[in-house]
Amino acid sequence: MVTSEAVPFSKSGGLADVAGALPIALNASGQDSRIIVPAYNTKAEDAGKSVCKLNVEMLSSVEKVEIRLKTVNRVKYYFVCHPYFCDRPGIYGNTSFEPYPDNFERFTLLCKTALQMCPAIKWKPDVIHCHDWTAGLLPYFLKEMNNPFYKGTRTVFTIHNLAYQGTFQRMDYLFSGVKPHENLFRDSQVNMLKAGIAFSDFITTVSPTYAREIQGQEQGCGLDELLRKRKTKLKGIVNGIDTKEWDPLHDENLPYHFSAARMGGKAKVKAEVQKEFGLPKAANVPLFAMISRLASQKGFDAVLPCLENMLRTMKIQFVIIGTGDSRIERELKEIAARNENLSVNILFSNRAAHLVEAGADFFLMPSRYEPCGLNQLYSLRYGTLPIVRKTGGLADTVIDLDERPDEGTGLVFEELCPEEIVKHVKRAVELYNRENFGKVVERAMKQDFSWGASAAEYIKVYERITRERKTGGKK
Repeated sequence: MVTSEAVPFSKSGGLADVAGALPIALNASGQDSRIIVPAYNTKAEDAGKSVCKLNVEMLSSVEKVEIRLKTVNRVKYYFVCHPYFCDRPGIYGNTSFEPYPDNFERFTLLCKTALQMCPAIKWKPDVIHCHDWTAGLLPYFLKEMNNPFYKGTRTVFTIHNLAYQGTFQRMDYLFSGVKPHENLFRDSQVNMLKAGIAFSDFITTVSPTYAREIQGQEQGCGLDELLRKRKTKLKGIVNGIDTKEWDPLHDENLPYHFSAARMGGKAKVKAEVQKEFGLPKAANVPLFAMISRLASQKGFDAVLPCLENMLRTMKIQFVIIGTGDSRIERELKEIAARNENLSVNILFSNRAAHLVEAGADFFLMPSRYEPCGLNQLYSLRYGTLPIVRKTGGLADTVIDLDERPDEGTGLVFEELCPEEIVKHVKRAVELYNRENFGKVVERAMKQDFSWGASAAEYIKVYERITRERKTGGKK
């Protein structure tokens, strides 16, 4: 695995969760999966034991890089120690709004270092799995360098979010010191994500529906034509979740615990949520939750026009947690000031996320697009029925109760508009008051979204491309 972030060492988003969890599941299945990742904001000596030192050639310099090793959960983490990473406080920038101006050089160095490290430690991978734009140049570098050591090694490239492509001025590519190719560029810019798509042996993304959506113009982000050309080498695999961290029976963040067989603790957690977040204590009023970045991409532009009317005309409560667009934050707080059954909390808190996921009855995710989504999976695990828009991973993981009454696990709608949100919140209230509500909750909690299931799908991809290698490209 080549990645710019991986838990438990670095994280800015879902990429880190995938990069940290997938190798554990792969190794549990008998693979030997290892990770190479930068060491951020740390002294080299704190990044584990020294493995090797490398001289990595860039255009006008030779960068001295040290590789250090730590083993966590039986996975080997190889840390790239270089001032580009160790001397910086952030992963991509000092803040999420200020990317480092030399990010092209930084992540080019990561790709080149990964390819030099394996021969140096005499460990030949069957597959190099590259995650997102920061590792996008590696498949091209591998083909261009034509090193006999890597004869037969294949590459997989995973798109976590097509909207983030790693684009830089065309002249920046000169810093790589590697001969350019026209497929590295788009709109007169070097595009690191496009490079990964164009030159990898296989492409994955984080849900089957998202794999289809990104082949169309609406969600293709300018790369849909290339993705259509490579569609036979493209597969969507839904992310898993850490079922140890997200376990209502043992969650350290919860004051009370519960399971599908023993649900009493969930009602107690609900009362705790109402108390902590300033909502009236009301055991028989359905509690709706949103834990999200406050942005139009997450559907808040459709929620805001109808939220206050729902709060005033329905017997419901809402708790919203997140940070983001200042306009959305302001409007939500204004609505909360007028309605005691709405709690708005502008914060990012892992404890609060666990508590609310466990205590709520329904979880609203009206996303404009959602490559995979994790909150709907956490919600299912905690018996909090998801209400989702039919897009990306949401479409692949939530089964609508009306469409399949005997298998349904939530409520699904297609059009993103206030009217549809109101309609499906009403559906949820009706469901909450039906006798079979408990059975639906129990069914939701029994869904399997562990990493073991996802790892099995990745292993099929690895086996496919290594088999094609041995048969000259034939299946």
